[in-house]
Formats: sequence, structure tokens, C-alpha cells
Amino acid sequence: MTPLPWLTVLSGVAGLSLLSVGGALTVAPELHRLLVGELALLSDAQFRAAVALAQSAPGPNALYTAILGWQLAGAGGAALVLTAFMAPSSALALAVARWGGRLEGRGVRALRTGLAPITVALVASTAWLLAARAGGPAPLAVTAAAALLAWRTRLHLLWILGAGALLGSLGLV
Repeated sequence: MTPLPWLTVLSGVAGLSLLSVGGALTVAPELHRLLVGELALLSDAQFRAAVALAQSAPGPNALYTAILGWQLAGAGGAALVLTAFMAPSSALALAVARWGGRLEGRGVRALRTGLAPITVALVASTAWLLAARAGGPAPLAVTAAAALLAWRTRLHLLWILGAGALLGSLGLV
């Protein structure tokens, strides 16, 4: 890749890092738009594979950004993209933790309460992006059913994940 797309990728990833309230997956739709739609550096299938691989591996959700970087430029790309994603949000988290530790009160509770619906919406948009692009109505139906089961029942999440894995291994989704 030439320097200009790298600057666009790294600045985009660093900016999205600051918006990743609720976890790294909350910015997956915007990363998809940047890397697949706008810059055309990856295919839709490559992006979905990176997210799926990162989610199946133990470790942090931000691992998918390293896999995206790997697909762009090998080990160097993985290190650059992961660093661009982790550094800004880590610095912000440290600053907010120090601020919140001093102010423990209504303002901090209001901030946490206000960010909760944003996080839910961002995670839902990621689920929509991954399920809608998987092809056909089955992935969307399974995603909606899993979300509904997690929300409305006391069923353990591992049972829901296991059911999804079983459906996937049978080729139904």
C-alpha cells in the first residue's frame, strides 16, 4: 500500500478507537465502510472472516483489528492497525478513570447511564452488518432470535452460542 491509504487507514482507525464505547466491535460497521466500501482494500468476505476468526479465538474483541491489518500488509500491518486502535482508547480510558476516581458522583453515573443505549445500538448495528451480509434471511433470523433469547430469558449465553455454532456447523446459517 502507498503512504496515502495507510494514513487514511491509521487515522480512521485511531478516530474510531475513541468512539468504541462498549468494545471494539461497536465500530465494525464504520471500519467496514472505510476498508471495504471507501478504500476497497478488503473484500466483504475478508472483513467478515476477520471478525469471525477474532471472535472464535480467545482474547480481546480488538483482535479483529489486528487481523484486518494482517490482511492489509502482514505482521507489520497487524501491529500498526492494532496500535492505532488501542492507543487512543487506552489513553482516553486512563484519563476518564482518573477523572472519575476523583469525582465519583452524579456526573459519572449520568455518563455511564447515557452511554448504555449508545453501546446497545452500536452492537446491534455490528450484528446487523455481519448477519445481513452473510446472505439470505437465516443469519438475520438466528441473530434476532439469539438477541431476543439473551434479552428476555435467563438462558446462559454459552447455550445460545452453542446453538449458533451447531446451526453453523450443519450449514443452516
